[in-house]
Amino acid sequence: MLAILAFHRIGEPGPGGWETWYYNTAAEFTGYLSYLQEHDWRVIDVATLLRGLSDPATLPHQAALLTFDDGYRSVLEVAAPVLRRFGYPAVVFVPSAYVGLGSHAFDADSAEPDEPLCDWDELRELERQGVSVQSHGATHRAFSKLDPAQQEDELCRSKADLESRLQKPVELFSFPYGDGGGEPRDVSGLLERVGYRAACLYDGRANPVPPANPYRLSRLTLGRWSDPRAELDKVVGGLRGPLRLSRPERDK
Repeated sequence: MLAILAFHRIGEPGPGGWETWYYNTAAEFTGYLSYLQEHDWRVIDVATLLRGLSDPATLPHQAALLTFDDGYRSVLEVAAPVLRRFGYPAVVFVPSAYVGLGSHAFDADSAEPDEPLCDWDELRELERQGVSVQSHGATHRAFSKLDPAQQEDELCRSKADLESRLQKPVELFSFPYGDGGGEPRDVSGLLERVGYRAACLYDGRANPVPPANPYRLSRLTLGRWSDPRAELDKVVGGLRGPLRLSRPERDK
């Protein structure tokens, strides 16, 4: 079984902010990692994931990948020290056009408080600490609202920018808003053609091993007020349908 856990912001809202579902406190986040450790989950890195997609026998029986969407600075300031205590790797999906702007302007029409995003030096520091920076598109646009040429531009621009700035391969993609965009076969073919090896949705499921489609990997959507033990117990019990989480309709 492969459980890909999806987070956004770790810690408390900044000055002028307010609590929303997309915040996990440091204590809540630590609770998730403690559960994984105590229940024999093996937290894997991107290389292990990609190798396991082509050779499923190399994946642990209970494999978990920790992911963060959008690249908020709290991943570096709050989440990374917790990950380091556990010795766990992780992934942060970044919309490359917004790196260093200090704001999630791509979501300005949401009801979420503004939070600073990592700049390039901070992303490099995350890389040094074992948090792999991967693609969340260039401008964080929902794929179903883009034509094929625009989808390709989002994928290619983000990949090129991240690889140039970080001097590393970028082979994993997370669909903004969990929007897989159009016909899965066409989108999967596009992702493969431009050089990605896997892509993540945001749909509240776990993955069988091997997954049916590496470009439609499910993720467990975890936010504020989720019960870490209850949610992961459902996965251990074999549930592969949607988890009943009190999360907003508008995913990120």
